[in-house]
Amino acid sequence: MSAPATTNTPVVPPVIPGTGTNIIINPLQRGNLVLDCIRNVGKEFGDIIADYQVGRTTGVLFLSLKYHRLHPEYIHIRIEKLGHSYMLRILLILCDITEHRDAIRELTKVCIINNITVLVAFSFEEAGHYLSTLKQFEHKPPDMIKERVDKDYNAILRTALTSISKVNKTDVETLRTSFGSFANIAKATPDQLRNLPGFGQVKVKNIKNAFDKPVRNNATRTLPFVASQHVSSESAESSTQPGSQIKETLTSSQRPPREPSPV
Repeated sequence: MSAPATTNTPVVPPVIPGTGTNIIINPLQRGNLVLDCIRNVGKEFGDIIADYQVGRTTGVLFLSLKYHRLHPEYIHIRIEKLGHSYMLRILLILCDITEHRDAIRELTKVCIINNITVLVAFSFEEAGHYLSTLKQFEHKPPDMIKERVDKDYNAILRTALTSISKVNKTDVETLRTSFGSFANIAKATPDQLRNLPGFGQVKVKNIKNAFDKPVRNNATRTLPFVASQHVSSESAESSTQPGSQIKETLTSSQRPPREPSPV
């Protein structure tokens, strides 16, 4: 007896997103006006989880606040489906309503919890520009946004000392020629600094405070609980001392009577 014939259903392979200069677009985004605002890069539709794939490891979800106001559950479902599919996950918000602050605030909280970056655009043009730029900068190194630090010793010395209030580049040159090194400047006495041209009392005080004062102060201390505990223990000890109850009674008796509260 021969085996029954089986019908082999052809398996449709998923669309492999391109790795070139094209932005991969989710078919759900067909008809979105932002597509006409994506310029200087190619576009193609592909089977992706995000709305726009602007890099091999970067996915973008697009959300109109007008749509979000009508369907607040939509973005939560999309974020859940997105999961950790991309190293960099972006929520591109189109701000197309007047009262937008509360909505953006709540969406930002959701994105912080899910480790998603928020970008806010106030027009389709701006949203398209964001997507185009993200794709164009896909392989760009972060040098453009990195702080540029000179490796020259004099430049580093100038940057460090001019961060002190009232100290300018001329003062730095005076300090360098007078003391030679940063260590010698830090060890200089107030009298030595006052003998330099252009160094008054305020400038000398600022320099010495920068080198001698601790970084932390009372405003930035990290042990307020210990301090309050110490104060409470002192007040407890003082209340047990003889005569403290008499003082408290006298103090309370000297207080003016309270006025009756209005009905």
